[in-house]
Amino acid sequence: MMYKQKVVVAGIPVEIVRKRNLKNMYLRVFPPDGRVSVSCSMDFMDDEIHLFILNKLPEINKVRNRMISQPRQTKREYVSGESYYLWGKPYRLQVICEGTRFKLEKSNGKFILNVPEGATLNQKEKTVTEWYRGEMKRVLEVMFASCEKKSGILANEYRIKNMKTRWGTCNIPKRRIWLNLQLVKKPIECLEYVIFHELTHLIEKKHTSRFYALVESVCPTWKEARKLLSAMPLDYLKKGDIDEESNDME
Repeated sequence: MMYKQKVVVAGIPVEIVRKRNLKNMYLRVFPPDGRVSVSCSMDFMDDEIHLFILNKLPEINKVRNRMISQPRQTKREYVSGESYYLWGKPYRLQVICEGTRFKLEKSNGKFILNVPEGATLNQKEKTVTEWYRGEMKRVLEVMFASCEKKSGILANEYRIKNMKTRWGTCNIPKRRIWLNLQLVKKPIECLEYVIFHELTHLIEKKHTSRFYALVESVCPTWKEARKLLSAMPLDYLKKGDIDEESNDME
């Protein structure tokens, strides 16, 4: 059973979702427009929820402002002239419709996408995405081993996932690290920083002062890399197009 209501707290619209199977309160901020939602059990009173939101206002405003201000690319149509990034460098797309093969190659500052006549947008997108995945796998094979050696922290495995809202996540019990495929579009030092960040979570779960000291000991330029991630355009994201990596606050 679930019950929804909408309220406004300190000028911010908030959707409250009451569920019978919840025990605590959870607050989430969703990209790209900073929509706020609170999930809780049926037992919480309105005043308790209101106070919970008020206590989280500084963090809510910080996250919402970051989401709203960060530039995003327009929706990709996979037509000639569009701009695509690889390791921080822009490339112009050239689409050639001939033959029967789907293929992408990098040449003379361009991405050349060969597709059959009548290829759909989804087919073009899949071709580009899989090419990006192959490029990231190629670089990761060397970089991940280097980061493990430098930090002295070992993961059982790493995987690539096309995430919407986080650059990386880790499953601490399984020592499994997920890296956002979109990192292939950012400068290479950004990927290195995210790897060190997630490896450090395997020995320090929270973002404590010790956590950041450990990151800085192996990646002295992590602050610059993090600024690069914040400054460069994110991929297009339509309202409601979210995944489980949204910004949660308890």
